[in-house]
Amino acid sequence: MITTLIIIVTLAAAGYGFMQQDRFGKKPAGARLERIKNSPNYRDGQFQNLNPTPAFAEGYSPVKVMYRQFFKKDPRSKPSDAIPSIKTNQHQLPPDSNLLVWFGHSSYYMQIDGKRFLVDPVFSGNASPVPGVIQAFAGSNHYHADDMPHIDFLLITHDHYDHVDYETLKALRHKTDTVICALGVGAHFEHWGYDPKEIIENDWYDKMDLGSGFTLFTEPARHFSGRGFSRNNTLWVSYVLQTPALKIFVGGDSGYDTHYADIGKRHGAFDLAILENGQYNAAWRYIHHLPEEVLMAAKDLHARRVFPVHSSKFALSVHAWDEPLIKVSGHSKTYQIPLVTPIIGEMVHLNNARQQFSQWWVGLK
Repeated sequence: MITTLIIIVTLAAAGYGFMQQDRFGKKPAGARLERIKNSPNYRDGQFQNLNPTPAFAEGYSPVKVMYRQFFKKDPRSKPSDAIPSIKTNQHQLPPDSNLLVWFGHSSYYMQIDGKRFLVDPVFSGNASPVPGVIQAFAGSNHYHADDMPHIDFLLITHDHYDHVDYETLKALRHKTDTVICALGVGAHFEHWGYDPKEIIENDWYDKMDLGSGFTLFTEPARHFSGRGFSRNNTLWVSYVLQTPALKIFVGGDSGYDTHYADIGKRHGAFDLAILENGQYNAAWRYIHHLPEEVLMAAKDLHARRVFPVHSSKFALSVHAWDEPLIKVSGHSKTYQIPLVTPIIGEMVHLNNARQQFSQWWVGLK
């Protein structure tokens, strides 16, 4: 009995010590927490989605989902071939060019009318607080913080580990002017040494003037948040970026819901919608798109082109690694919405709506 108690206490102490690492970030407190409590989207001690959003769809239980996650994964959930990539020199891009460069999963760089944006950068090669647990696919992690130029605006959609990467963000601190994130997420950045005056935390429906004809709107998503035992103590968002020449929807993780039609109605047609497509599961359909729902959301947004992200770098679900791209490509023909599907590192020319992309995943094992 005493031995068992000692083992339990030792494990609990080890777990507590592990959770104190800087990589877990910091819970909102003080004035930040008071602002959160005043948000209309914060109720019963947590942020809430616009509509009821269960963690698991009807007919699924946590035990059933976890069993499949550990024991019933598709044998091709990870590619045996290396993911192809191109090494584009971000430091030498023409300053007057409007470009997007994808780094796999949901990380990408945008250069538009002289301003530089970096979205949800994860360059450490790991999407978990435990090293080596969720590793990047071979070939998908050739970009690092040193490859990034000076960043005007770092956009963060929510604080999950595959979007907020401690090692990457520590390395980017001295080359980032302004961090824009959702309510509560700034606590992590402040804990990691970012100047509080350089952190802007927004609620849904906030509007920001970024200068020089740029406007950023913070919009809803249907998801959840959390880096430790606390869940939904920070907000999750999408963004509408209006530039002098373009309108871009910067979507974070989300399930399909009515917010897309509302955003489309209020903001009009988008030149490009960047939407999550990958790491889904029928059990998680309320918090992650299924492939057809990516096109449904794009239609609601009146998007002229769709860039499907959240794939091709980490295996967070049970499907084959290339299934998201195969399925969304098929649905795009039905919906007649062109897809933007670059190789990692390939330059996407934002002003060229007719740019063609290869189906680079075809033939990879």
